[in-house]
Amino acid sequence: MKPCWNVLKKLFLLAFVVCVCSGFVVAGKGYAVYREAVEDMSLEDKVASIQGKASYTEYEELPELYVQAVIAVEDKRFEKHMGVDLIALCRAVRNDIRAGAFVEGGSTITQQLAKNLYFGQKKDVVRKVAELFVTMDLEKNYTKEEIFELYVNVIYFGDGYYDVASASEGYFGKEPEEMTEYESTLLAGIPNAPSVYAPTRNPELAAKRQLKVLERMEACGYLSTEEAETVAETAEALLTAAQ
Repeated sequence: MKPCWNVLKKLFLLAFVVCVCSGFVVAGKGYAVYREAVEDMSLEDKVASIQGKASYTEYEELPELYVQAVIAVEDKRFEKHMGVDLIALCRAVRNDIRAGAFVEGGSTITQQLAKNLYFGQKKDVVRKVAELFVTMDLEKNYTKEEIFELYVNVIYFGDGYYDVASASEGYFGKEPEEMTEYESTLLAGIPNAPSVYAPTRNPELAAKRQLKVLERMEACGYLSTEEAETVAETAEALLTAAQ
């Protein structure tokens, strides 16, 4: 029995060493991808190019309810973490392992911004590591408000709209600061899957996603039950009228 136990211990130790070595290899490759990306165009220059867009929207121009809606549905611990939400990450890893594929990202708003700035939508471990290095740079050099501001100016909202101003104008015919509670919560849900939740394509699915946003806002304390129900009733009435 004892020899068998010794063999098992050696196997576990070997597996641990292999995992550690593999981790260092992946980290090294990820850092190389990160260095290549920022040397091609620095983070400062990337940010400047985005801020220079004619449609760029500043944080102060965003309705508070819209900011709360995005945080509630995308990254509820955004204001507390340092770029990576370990709780969400562990949950995502567990679900990915169960599914045997990348089914849940667990990415924070800062990580999503890093991905949009440099790495696109391709999913692989090396790119995720490179993304983490950019995430750390963002958190080190920019405030949470600046990170959120940049985020909503680079994400895709469907129908060819690549920033919050274009989406607000395209879907509602108004500037972001003029959005109502209904419009703010509807728009907040779209970037999760723009081709699915764009209201011009799938109004019913967009409405269902909006209900999820309202549920998350209520759970996070941004809306009372009564306030969430009022917005939901407005959404239902508008959807019925459009059918």
